[in-house]
Amino acid sequence: MSVPPLRPFHTEPVRTGPAPTDALLGAYRRLAEALPSCAVTVTTGTVPPTGAGWVHAADLAAGGPALDAYLAWDEAQVARDYGQRARPDVIAGFGLHRYAWHICLLFTVPWFLRRRVPRLTVGQVSYHRTRGRIAVRTGEFACLPDDPAAVLPGARPVADEEALRAGLRTAAAEHLGPVLDAFRPRMRRGIRALWRMAADEITEGLWHVGGLLGEEPRAVAELTALLPGPGDPYPAGAAFRATAGAEGGPTVTRSRASCCLFSTLRPEEPCATCPRTADAERIASRAAN
Repeated sequence: MSVPPLRPFHTEPVRTGPAPTDALLGAYRRLAEALPSCAVTVTTGTVPPTGAGWVHAADLAAGGPALDAYLAWDEAQVARDYGQRARPDVIAGFGLHRYAWHICLLFTVPWFLRRRVPRLTVGQVSYHRTRGRIAVRTGEFACLPDDPAAVLPGARPVADEEALRAGLRTAAAEHLGPVLDAFRPRMRRGIRALWRMAADEITEGLWHVGGLLGEEPRAVAELTALLPGPGDPYPAGAAFRATAGAEGGPTVTRSRASCCLFSTLRPEEPCATCPRTADAERIASRAAN
């Protein structure tokens, strides 16, 4: 068992800006259909919303009151659902996981479905966790030279697939870096440990969505190419491996490079990709679900 997911709230992505938004809308629409807890609204030229449950990513990255308020939700959720208090570093880890897992999909899903990689800094994203909504102010995006979207404003054609993968790694790091810096003092972990966590969120988010879309094998292959091993700034790769499935056939699993610390609340319910979970337990859990 992993950190409990957000409660779903479905809404379709809506077009509120001119043509550049078209580069991403189709991919985000499919994401919302497969995963209603991650519905994305795309606009141009407007600052993403704040207040009324919205948190602007730039405010989160600044730390202080915005981060305090954000983590208070996780603290209340743990007390309500598990009848106990969690350590402050555990709460911070839950909050970062729930943010980064969803935000990484903003980059990986358009790449996976359309071969387009948006550049979305913390100033361009707001997150409404209880409604499962994300608002992005889009602008520049990378694509392949033969992509029809290459003629749109903001398009930045790159040479080939590897250049696009490099662009994705860079775009995700540009967004996550300031957020990791803000969470780091509260999590009692070094910066390499936080970047290992970032690699896990990139990998496990798209792996899950790929399965929902009926494309798990392709998602595994694409993620293996995206994160083949330790690199800058990610100290860990996707690291998938084959193991025997419940019916004797092969299945794919991986072990997280970071720990979500859910075991501090429920040691008898380890995460499916926890390094301490044996493959036999993973197979049984997957078969039961």
